Formats: sequence, C-alpha cells, structure tokens
Amino acid sequence: MPPVNALDHFFTTTSPKHTPPAGACPLALPSGTLLWLLPHRAVWWPSADTVFVADVHFGKAAAFRRAGQPVPQGTTADNLARLDAVLAATDAQHLVFLGDFLHARGGAQEPLWQQLLPWRQRHAAVQMTLVRGNHDRHAGDPPAQLAMALADEPWPPLPGAPVLAGHHPQAVAGHTVLAGHWHPVVRLRGRARDALSAPCFGWGDGQLVLPAFGAFTGASPVALPGHWQPFAVTPGQVVRVPAGG
Repeated sequence: MPPVNALDHFFTTTSPKHTPPAGACPLALPSGTLLWLLPHRAVWWPSADTVFVADVHFGKAAAFRRAGQPVPQGTTADNLARLDAVLAATDAQHLVFLGDFLHARGGAQEPLWQQLLPWRQRHAAVQMTLVRGNHDRHAGDPPAQLAMALADEPWPPLPGAPVLAGHHPQAVAGHTVLAGHWHPVVRLRGRARDALSAPCFGWGDGQLVLPAFGAFTGASPVALPGHWQPFAVTPGQVVRVPAGG
C-alpha cells in the first residue's frame, strides 16, 4: 500500500471522485498529507475518505427554548441540510464529529431524534464517529439507533497516519491534531475602514482548529495565537488571511 502522502497525491490529481469542492483551500501537513478546508466549515481528507466537522451542538436551540429564551426555529433542519451538502460534495465514506455533537441533556429529546434518525438512515452507508467533547459528556451519548462509533480524544481516524482527532486543541508530538471547541473567528477589514467577523480555521503548532459547524453556536472570545495562520470562511470560499492580521 502506498504511503499516505502518495495516496493524497494520487487521489487529488487523478481521481474525479476526489476532485476538491469549489471554494476549497488546500493545506499540506508536515507529513505530506493533504487536507482540504471547505467553505462548508468542514475538513476533507481525501486519502482517508473522511470528512470532519466540529461543534454541531444539536439540540442547543431546543435547550434554550426550554429555558424560556426566544431563539430561532429550524436550526436542526439547517444543520442536517448542510451535513448533506458536505457528504454530497466529498462523497466521503466516514464522517467524524470533533466533539459537541449534542449541546445539553435538555435538548436531547424525542423531537431531536425524530429528525436525526431518518437523516442517519439516509446515510446508512457512511461510517460515523463522535469524538466526545465537553458538552457530550454532560448531554450523554447519542442513542444506539444513530449507529455512531464513540471515541475519546485524541483518536486516530486512520491508524498509522500522523493525524489525530480531538475536541480540545492540544499538541501531540509527531502528529497533527484536528480539533474544535474554540469556535474561532477572524476579523476582516475593508478599504473603507469597515470590518466584519467571519468563522475561520486556525492552523499552528501542529493543530488545526475548525470553525463551529452548528447554525446556532456563536463565536468564541478565545483568540487564535498571533503566529497561527487563519483561513476565513467566506460565502462559497475559504480564504487565507495574513497571520496576526
């Protein structure tokens, strides 16, 4: 079997099935492994046939409504539609959730499962793994009917490859760790002295932190380290932003 980086080269240069989606931005890891940062707020690893998302927070809006807060309806349907788009764009055979699949026990109720179970059945051929995050530990594991493998961090999605999956950003010698938790954003400034915040990927110190995938998650006050490379998620495109800018 060819080494992982050779497979990356093969799949991204000769196989139509592994053509990167429009607007994707390549990221070559020190090992030679090639990842694609997607405008869907996901990371695609073609040679492993795997796609990663972080911080979906299913049930968050429902938990807020149970607490009497006026929050939007339809966030679960929106999240599922965007997950459909990720799988359609990549044809991935493995979907990995990098923690905080569920938000709270109060939102993990029957109405949520009534939406998630038919979605899971439509994607029965796709392997799915949840690397537990801090919210998952409080909310509890998803029901067995979702047919989702469960793992604790850091977890190797492809044994033998120097890539680990986690929820909390962390450095592991000799590996690149994919994580979430921070819900990172970057400030983009225009020529007219205007500015806006955009979700972003953060890359540095052997770690790749994904933006929050969930439709009702918000941003984090945690700033990326100044020497890290941010990649802004703009409509339809991932854009490299000057580090520290």
